[in-house]
Amino acid sequence: MRLLFLLVAALPLRAVHALGAGIARLVFALSAGERRRLDENLRGAGYADPALRAATIRESGKMLLEMAWVWTRPQDEVVARVCGVEGKALVEAARSRGKGVIVLTPHLGAFEVAAHYFGAKLGPLTALYRPPRQRAFEPLVRAGRARGNVRLASADMRGVRALLRALKHGEAVGILPDQVPSRGEGAWAEFFGRPAYTMTLAMRLHESTGAEIVLLACERLPRGSGFRLRFAPFPDPAAGESPERRLNRALEDLIRELPEQYLWSYNRYKVPDDVPPPGAAAERG
Repeated sequence: MRLLFLLVAALPLRAVHALGAGIARLVFALSAGERRRLDENLRGAGYADPALRAATIRESGKMLLEMAWVWTRPQDEVVARVCGVEGKALVEAARSRGKGVIVLTPHLGAFEVAAHYFGAKLGPLTALYRPPRQRAFEPLVRAGRARGNVRLASADMRGVRALLRALKHGEAVGILPDQVPSRGEGAWAEFFGRPAYTMTLAMRLHESTGAEIVLLACERLPRGSGFRLRFAPFPDPAAGESPERRLNRALEDLIRELPEQYLWSYNRYKVPDDVPPPGAAAERG
């Protein structure tokens, strides 16, 4: 597997993206389950354009294959491919107030590049990390992600304590907020019109430390020409809105600006083991 990663990393980024797009088209052509989930999630979010669907498939392949490129290329080379950054003042303002920063980056665009840019240019970043199901991949994943100022925190109580320490020292933490959490770590909240089991950790960290929340998207530019980052403020709460719905609303707004680069095939609406489905508590009452 490491040899495969090195072979991918030897290719120019444009070739990596072209190859990834081709592989994704083949995978979706052969997998009825992947097509069904993709179409359900796109329709649920109000997207019916066939051209957007095709672009989403291509971009998902680019996302997955570019991980090998990002994890095995030198970090400074990866960061050098960032062509523009917008909204960086949001992070600098939080730092000037002595606040830690909670950086939320969903499965959108080149989120792996975003973490390396932050660590290299804006200071230490402790990223929440969930080990891959296939443990043989873990050394590759850890080596690719934990470089320079980017540290990893496991998705358990030990990792949560590491996130708290970083925030209390005025540092930044990075979280993939659209991952489906385990039992006891989430609450049901609407996401693109459907109930999704949504992590509570990000909002609990915000409430307990006073850290600022900043959204971050890393757009993949055409023809392997690089990446563009955009930091965005976290929205104020709406009346009667739960913290988890506020989180999902913020993610929806971010994704709608770049819908073709969101990983719509991710099983976002699954019911985790031992978690009552949405509405079950009300039915029992």
